[in-house]
Amino acid sequence: MILDLFAGPGGWSRALDVLGAQDLGLEWDEWACKTRSAAGQLTIRTDVATYPTWPFIGRTRGLIASPPCQAWSMAGKRLGLIDQPLVHQAVSDLAAGRDTREALLGACRDVRSFLAAEPMRYLHALNSVGEPEWVAMEEVPDVLPLWKQYAVILRRWGFSVWTGILNAADYGVPQTRRRAILLASRVRTAQPPPPSHAKIEEPEGLFGPGRARWVSMAQALGWGATDRPVPTVCAGGGPGGGAEPFPSGSRKALSTARDRGTWTPRPNAPLQPSGREGTKPADRSSDHDEQAAGRPVPVPDWSWSLRSNNQAHATVRRLCEPAGTLFFGHRSNECTWVAEPAAAQPEGSESPAVPEPIRITAREAGLLQTFPANYPWAGNKGQQFSQIGNAVPPLLAGHLLAPHLGVSLSPDDFTLAA
Repeated sequence: MILDLFAGPGGWSRALDVLGAQDLGLEWDEWACKTRSAAGQLTIRTDVATYPTWPFIGRTRGLIASPPCQAWSMAGKRLGLIDQPLVHQAVSDLAAGRDTREALLGACRDVRSFLAAEPMRYLHALNSVGEPEWVAMEEVPDVLPLWKQYAVILRRWGFSVWTGILNAADYGVPQTRRRAILLASRVRTAQPPPPSHAKIEEPEGLFGPGRARWVSMAQALGWGATDRPVPTVCAGGGPGGGAEPFPSGSRKALSTARDRGTWTPRPNAPLQPSGREGTKPADRSSDHDEQAAGRPVPVPDWSWSLRSNNQAHATVRRLCEPAGTLFFGHRSNECTWVAEPAAAQPEGSESPAVPEPIRITAREAGLLQTFPANYPWAGNKGQQFSQIGNAVPPLLAGHLLAPHLGVSLSPDDFTLAA
């Protein structure tokens, strides 16, 4: 089997399904387990820290681990950095067969810090019978020193190991999500998968294959993918530096329908300023009358960007770019669409009213994580967003897992918008 610790809503599992394999996930969160069940993924609802290791000994080909990142993430208090020496001690002790977790936990500032040490308990037990064949682990960048400690131990046990920081956008994910990765194998040289994408498109040359331009949010969400695209709102945003259309008409009134979950893009509709909720789009015929009379009128085009949270230093990305790292958990971490006029207004004209920020939907966030549009997220809004923000992007996971499974990953294997 392939054992998936801290399996969450199924980022790794979705990748394995696309690659023709399946894992057994251990996960304690009720709603993540319900999402996994609805997606047809094998799951044991349990606490990874207390579940016994013996059922997996002699039966495990691969081990995957993405411990919860809340103790380490920049979105939280990062008490994991204070607890890091204790976590290193726990990993060292578990690798030698000594379980000192209970004693060390008493000194921890955040008990979730210790979850990053739990994979070593399973690895030590499995190593007694020469398992697993391979390991793949993922966490926020600040956990890289811990992964390097794992690497030293795994090399002593006969593994080839690579550790480092990868950017999900380099692998076709419409999000610049940087993560600390550990890849290990007993049967092949461990190395990161070659990047498929780059910030600036790289043509094929004498020294290797080319790389496509980073996938933008507009591409991933399917906004503007029509036979008669709307003019670009972000110059140079399309393939080859051309225009990347955005269905601004889909955000007409940006409204109540979004919050009810009934909103869908309408790429072929003309863009209208939304004003406040409940207002109707302006009558365009009056604009023609104003122009005929020689009076300047507002340009009703908006340029939309995604803001990662409500904090002053929040990441803001235009639709023709990948999103920043998606993370959720409390109100200040709500991702919102923000707008500004896409073009300068004629001199003397009245500036159009800018629409108020609109919260991203779970469907949009899931697509930006490369989950299918119809992925069966369980729970209320908060529970869904928590799952999405904590998940591994399936497309990144696919790139990491394909070499271990001996299969090739096709660009067509993951459909971003459906």
